[in-house]
Amino acid sequence: MEPRVLGSFRAALIAVENHWTWYRRNWRATAVSNFLQPVLMLLAMGLGFGSQVPVGEATGGHPYVVFLAPALLVLSAAQSAMFESTYAVLSSFKWQKTFFGVVSTPVTPAQVLYGQLLWIALRLAAGTAVFLGVAAALGAVTSPSAVLAVPFAVLAGMAFSAPVVAFTATREKPDSFNALFRFVLMPMTLFTGAFFPLDQLPAWLHPLAWATPVWHGIELARGAAFGTLGALPALGHVAYLVALVVAGVVLGRHLFHRRLTA
Repeated sequence: MEPRVLGSFRAALIAVENHWTWYRRNWRATAVSNFLQPVLMLLAMGLGFGSQVPVGEATGGHPYVVFLAPALLVLSAAQSAMFESTYAVLSSFKWQKTFFGVVSTPVTPAQVLYGQLLWIALRLAAGTAVFLGVAAALGAVTSPSAVLAVPFAVLAGMAFSAPVVAFTATREKPDSFNALFRFVLMPMTLFTGAFFPLDQLPAWLHPLAWATPVWHGIELARGAAFGTLGALPALGHVAYLVALVVAGVVLGRHLFHRRLTA
């Protein structure tokens, strides 16, 4: 009898169902980092520190909490993507060896990757949607078009996640993740225009910010929230983020196959 072959979409859904089975019993373990932490940041920086920031040109004529909310939406997606793309993926390779069990079925290494990325995208979508709802309740959302910031934030998070998942497939120890947090995630958090306009930084730092998915996500999210997003700039930002996702998937397919079939 010929071996059974699963379609990639069905295999990805099976992987998502597996993740969901675990998550619905253990969601409290990630509630603080995924949901509560971004809200606390909005309260502290947006309403607390922001009460001392005058409305002006630097904030686009908006109160600081309104200026900050779309950026925090993107930052929370990137931070969640980092955690979901590093330790969780390495655990499935090395400690729990979940991925090896999955590929002993008709699911292929590439389909394991697709399922993992789909699950991360769903987690980011849920987290950013909840955050946007809380931000709206706090008065930090002033336009219905801000709902478009959610898919933009998810896209930015996945543009970060896909290459990191591929990188994680090459790791045997989590030591290098510390460098990612310190020298990639932290600078992206501080120096991509989230808390203050990018033009207040030295000019030589601008190209470094432009290369990050977070900057593109913030530009899209703010443009959507404030109704200032032009079609051509939006297309450029989206194209760049999609290119990063595709590059991560292509590289991840190769690295997952090499590790899971060795």
